[in-house]
Amino acid sequence: MTHIVTHKKQILKSASIITIITVVSRILGYVRDQRLTLLLGTTGIADSFVLAYRIPNILRRLVGEGSMTASFIPVFTDYMRNRSREETWTFANRLFWTFSAVLAALAVLGVIFSPLAVRLLSMFGKNQVQIEAVYLNRLMFPYILFIGMAALAMAILNCFHVFGLPAATPILFNISFIVFSVALVWKYFSSPAAALAVGVLIGGIFQFFLQVPQLVRRGMNFQFGVSFTDPGVRRVARLMVPGFVGIGIAQINLLVDTIFVNAKRMPEGSLISLYVADRVTELVLGGYAVAVATAILPMMAHQASAGDYEGMKKTFGFSLRIVCFITIPAAVGLVILREPIVQVLFQHGLFVAESTRLTARALLYYSMGLPAFAAVKLIVPAFYSTQDTRTPVRVAVITLLVNVLLNVIFLFYFFPKFKNGGPALASALASYFNVLILFVVFRLRFGRLGTREILASVGKIAMCSAAMGALCWTALRYSHFDFIESFLTRLVVFIALIGGATLAYLGLAWLFRCDEIHEVYGIAFRRHGTEPGKVGLMG
Repeated sequence: MTHIVTHKKQILKSASIITIITVVSRILGYVRDQRLTLLLGTTGIADSFVLAYRIPNILRRLVGEGSMTASFIPVFTDYMRNRSREETWTFANRLFWTFSAVLAALAVLGVIFSPLAVRLLSMFGKNQVQIEAVYLNRLMFPYILFIGMAALAMAILNCFHVFGLPAATPILFNISFIVFSVALVWKYFSSPAAALAVGVLIGGIFQFFLQVPQLVRRGMNFQFGVSFTDPGVRRVARLMVPGFVGIGIAQINLLVDTIFVNAKRMPEGSLISLYVADRVTELVLGGYAVAVATAILPMMAHQASAGDYEGMKKTFGFSLRIVCFITIPAAVGLVILREPIVQVLFQHGLFVAESTRLTARALLYYSMGLPAFAAVKLIVPAFYSTQDTRTPVRVAVITLLVNVLLNVIFLFYFFPKFKNGGPALASALASYFNVLILFVVFRLRFGRLGTREILASVGKIAMCSAAMGALCWTALRYSHFDFIESFLTRLVVFIALIGGATLAYLGLAWLFRCDEIHEVYGIAFRRHGTEPGKVGLMG
């Protein structure tokens, strides 16, 4: 019982540290995106910038923070447990330089073949958008090298349960982007978009070098040595190659969405509207869901390495319930308040009322998929902690086909209804399919996961969220938000709506005795975390 509570407390403590830092980063991220929309609006050049940025950024999520991190952590924790300190750091150094060499080659190829990549992601799009995107993409593509090294550094530090500093690195990226968006800086470039592209590259460089001192302190000496034959490097590669598809299905689906949202029948600004809607969704995911996923992967890897599969299952089940407790009400709130959210946060400068309508439509459908997006970030690492990459890959391929099929249907048969929101809805539905299949397979392979307890918790959470949603809708209606002209008044009403909805949900969760609110409170404020007689993770 004691070790279960300890694991709970460690997850929540680590997640809380990551959350606090991530919230700061997300606030700066909002300022960054607000500067982007203010300078470029939902114009063609805005679509070009997002298209150019999306290519290295998706590769970063797939190669760096995605499959590499999930593949490296189980192998590195195994070295830490079963090998000497010298062997462990020799492996880490070799992987670092080998991975860096691969990323450098990828960066050079990206610059050379940028026109091909842009054309592939905008095959149904407009020529002018493609021409501008190629130029911007070449400016920022070397970003993949530095952000990939930063992701590896983050993975190493996470294995030592150092979460704060790695989680803080995006803050430097956001600051770099914001600095380059200021008129005193961008006036020295050919356009504001070009200045922002350089800001992306500089930000990636800062993200890596901030972590170097902590790596050195823990024993890494960066001794040069590229090795494709090292047993540890090969183990990571074997996990990583199929994992490129498995853990990155959300990013691959984003690529598919990019292709379809660039269709000529889509209104101008559809790509930037999808980007902004995705960023709002990521604000919730990054606030806690990603934090929990980051915290549990090293823990599940240690448990799997020790053969403690019961502990691993309980860690996963607990994390899933906690994330549902956050994301389900957040999804309801985003659906109801989508227009006020976009209006208050982004409707400035060149981002006008029509831009808000475009973005709110995409946000509606992304919000519906929020619980699934979060659950994917938990269940795929659960497979990876046991060094199983094949299962997520197989399911990911099927999910990708489902997403493509849904995009085709929404674009060619239901375009008048969904318009630029079609790709977002396709991604949401495909993610639910992905989670369902992976959960069933995980249950069949490892045995009872406490499914009834999870469903009971989700049922209570959904009931509280629905009641909160009804109160929120009523408050929005009687606030006459659309008719408020003063921005300051709108901001005050908006904060009141968000704060009121949050308090209403927490009050309802306490009233209906949702286990999650009691568990979080108990672990945060009591020495032993749970009351006497309280059952473990699975209720």
